[in-house]
Amino acid sequence: MSDNIRKKVWLIGPGLMGIEYAKVLRALNIDFEVIGRSEKSAKKFTEITSVNVHKGGLQEFLTSKPDLPTNAIVAVNVEALAETTLLLLKYGIKNILVEKPAGLNLEEITLLAQETLKQKAEVYVAYNRRFYAATLEAEKIIKEDGGVTSFIFEFTEWSHQIVNLDKDPRVKQEWFLANSTHVVDLAFHLGGYPIELNCYTAGKLSWHPIASIFTGSGKTDKKALFSYHANWAAPGRWSVEILTNKHRLIFRPMEKLQIQKIGSVAIEEVPIDYTLDTNFKHGFYRQVEAFLMGKDKEKLESIISHQKMTKEIYSKIVRP
Repeated sequence: MSDNIRKKVWLIGPGLMGIEYAKVLRALNIDFEVIGRSEKSAKKFTEITSVNVHKGGLQEFLTSKPDLPTNAIVAVNVEALAETTLLLLKYGIKNILVEKPAGLNLEEITLLAQETLKQKAEVYVAYNRRFYAATLEAEKIIKEDGGVTSFIFEFTEWSHQIVNLDKDPRVKQEWFLANSTHVVDLAFHLGGYPIELNCYTAGKLSWHPIASIFTGSGKTDKKALFSYHANWAAPGRWSVEILTNKHRLIFRPMEKLQIQKIGSVAIEEVPIDYTLDTNFKHGFYRQVEAFLMGKDKEKLESIISHQKMTKEIYSKIVRP
């Protein structure tokens, strides 16, 4: 408990994600302050959490020269993630958890990685699916089975809904990075880093003219073969399937784990304690715990690793 009391967190962004982070921070008995820009979101945040918000934005908040916190969590809109995190780094904060994908594009993510190294800080990107109860259980099974032999994943997005979303057009144009990498990160987190990758794209959408169909395959550093598919102009859903010599592990939906045993066509749900993923946003409790307490911290995605993945893998999937 004493370690928790010594922690002081700034939570930047009182929107829906900020509310979810506040629930976890309160459950962990962490002292935190909330900084926001919008009067509307600040009011709603306070109504739900009973926690007051410093309004006017981070830049204005910093002019009062507040004492440094031990940690900061950035939960603002995608288009403001990099700018906000850079401000925190330059102010001297050394431990930051930033919502995915940390920046609007490779350029912003690279700037963040460079500033992180310059400031000798630690910045992590919040890919919370790594901390799902289903993911942790899958990791145990994979280890018991002797490793991943192959895997497949699909990151089809629902274009008919996205086209009407009130989002910055720049975010929509980078939708794969901003949203689809939830799936891709989990697949490669479990299956290994791609050392061979062949990518193909086709089609286009009014809000995403680069491409609407994505397919590819390759091999990872764990010697696992993989393939992927997504068609944003057709029906589909997110999914990841991990294959070992004994089992097929199925994330469909992503929050649950199903299993198929060798020699059987039956697909069964794996009995898992989902309490933390039910009481809090899926994966959030364990992710924040890792960031603040160091438990399973190696599962967190560093901004340095994320920049490498964005440059070498994500960019190639979208623009072969």
